[in-house]
This record gives sequence, C-alpha cells and structure tokens, in this order.
Amino acid sequence: MTADITHWERADLEAWLRLSLTPSVGNAAARRLLARFGSAAAIFTESVAELQTCVSLAQAAQLRHPPKNFSAACETTWQWLHANSPDLGHALITLGDPRYPDSLLHTADPPLMLYVMGARHWLERHTPIVDWQHSLAIVGSRNPTPQGADNAYQFAHHLAGQGWCIVSGMALGIDAAAHAGAMAASSASLPTIAVVGTGVDRIYPRQHKQLAHQLAHCGLIISEFPLGTPPIASNFPKRNRIISGLSRGTLVVEAALASGSLITARTASEQGREVFAIPGSIHSPQARGCHALIQQGAKLVERAQDILDEWGDHTPQAMVSTVAATPTSNEHPLLTAMGYDPVHLDTLVARTGWSAADLQAQLLELELEGSVHRLAGGLFQRTGQA
Repeated sequence: MTADITHWERADLEAWLRLSLTPSVGNAAARRLLARFGSAAAIFTESVAELQTCVSLAQAAQLRHPPKNFSAACETTWQWLHANSPDLGHALITLGDPRYPDSLLHTADPPLMLYVMGARHWLERHTPIVDWQHSLAIVGSRNPTPQGADNAYQFAHHLAGQGWCIVSGMALGIDAAAHAGAMAASSASLPTIAVVGTGVDRIYPRQHKQLAHQLAHCGLIISEFPLGTPPIASNFPKRNRIISGLSRGTLVVEAALASGSLITARTASEQGREVFAIPGSIHSPQARGCHALIQQGAKLVERAQDILDEWGDHTPQAMVSTVAATPTSNEHPLLTAMGYDPVHLDTLVARTGWSAADLQAQLLELELEGSVHRLAGGLFQRTGQA
C-alpha cells in the first residue's frame, strides 16, 4: 500500500463522502459548493444562510445533518481503500485529484468522485488515469449476432494492439467482447476500462465474475456510485456519459433502435466526440440502431483502420476488415451463396440447387472450421473469418 493510491486523511474522506451522499445534493450543487467554500470539509462548517448562497433552503438543511447510515458507509469505504495488494489497487479520485480524467472534467456533468479498482501501476501515477486522446468507447447490443460479437472483439483487439485504450461498460454481449479483445492484445500499452452501473465491489452481471477479475488485474473498473450499490435500472443510462466522456470517440457495433448504446452515442455527440457505427444487414433488428446513427451523421466504418484514418493516426498495419469483404476466387461456393445476411436452409436449397442433406453436411463442416455460425430459427450466417 502506498500513499499514492490512498492519500486520504479520515476527516477529508468523511467530508467528501458526506457531500456525495447527502440526499438531493447532486453533482452540480456539489460543484457550486466546492467552488464557493474551497473544500468539502469547509462546506460543513457553514451556516444554513451561507449554504443558501449556492443551494436551496431544503438542500442547505440536508447538508447540516449526516446522511442515513453515514458512519457505516465511511468505515466500509475506509477499509476498502486500504485493502490493496501488491498488484491490485483501490482508489477514490475526486474532482481535484490530478488523476481525475481531464476529458471527463470538462463534460457537462462530471462525477464528483470516481471509485476505481484495478492494476496498481495505473493508479500510482500523478497524471490522469486515462489518456483520452487514445481512448475509444466500444458499445452495443447485449444480445449481438455472432458476427457482431466478433466485430467488437476484432476491432478492440486491433486498436488495443496499436496503443489504444478500449472503454466499455462490462455488460453482456458487445461490451464483454470488446473487453476480451482488448485484453487479448499482448502488445496493449494502455488499460481496458470498464465503467459500471453498480458499486465497483459488485459484479454485474454475475456471469462476468471472471471477466471482472481479469479487468481488475490488467485494467481499471470505474464507478461513480458508492460501494455496495446494487444494479438499479436508472443507473446504467447515467453511467453512459462517463463511458463517452473518457473517450475520444464512440464506436457502436450493433444496436436496436431502443438501445442504451444509442444513449452513449448521443452523449458522445453532445460532448463533441466522434461517433462511429458499423453497418449490418437491412434485415437485422440489431443493425437498425447503427443505420439510424449513420443517417444522423455517424461515420460508417468497416475496418479499425477507418477510425485511425479519421483521426490521422496512420499505423503501419491495416486491419483486415471484420465486416465482409468482396469474395475471393477461391472462396467456398456455399459461402458465396450465403452472402453476409442470416440465411435459412430452404433459401440455400433454392440458391444452390443442392439437396438439404448435402447442404447440412457442408454447413456442419464450415461451422466446425469457424466459418459459419448456426443461429436460432434454422438460420446460418458466415463469420468475420469467412
């Protein structure tokens, strides 16, 4: 344990926690109070009349009394901050901390504090924990197609290998694929970052216990919510502004029209960040959100290199497109017949003139090779490797 990570005096910690936990006092009110009185501790020495120069009478009255269960919250946070290990660190980063991300500080609603858990070497520096100029958010559906999940993995893997920090939300589907792709890049020089909608000490979804463990040991898990915060539906859209705020741009891989990923894309646009989208099949509900974004001005991308080219970051290696390219002359004829949309066996019979039995045998062979995915409803779709 080093002071570089914890750096807290107990009284200061209690003041910041009291400010953040006081009911009805949000981030904007807290920032006004800090600007007026100089420190979190000073706020609680002021009279109601003085506090009313920044907040309402009701808020000022709330600030005069510690929140419910405040002592327990302080003790839990104090113990968590000091529960570091040689390779894993815990940190509570406030607006005034030099590690607070510059890009997030200048958004419309920066969090008052960030609870951070992750590899110690990312927390011991006296510089922002995120290099936002080389960070990209990758988000998308919790129920992606196999091709969509593969695209997220491949884009993240390539960009992480080129020195980019991949930011996502540790949700099922596209988020998980993006984190996995980034962590698999052995040449990655920046961490992958998960911004969660619970306390950082709560794993959600439960299926991601192993993913969270890996992220914590080679990257960072970040939350603005107090320790112990359970999954609450309204918190997940709220955290999306942090995902986009930590990043130079946001890539949406797959998204339905009613999708939390589109909230992230909107906040990215409002924050003046670039929005990218991968197109998909016109028949796929999971592509409609991306198509809507492209219609609204998002940049259509087919390769990770398209993103780097947009920012003038030319890397020595161009990524082979994870979106289907023009078939080569030696491509399996069944793959050519399939195209790139999900296709039913009956359609393949009509296109090829082959028997259903022959097609089943060839599809199984291609599936075992990893060139084809079998989908629900008797559908098949080629993969990015095909």
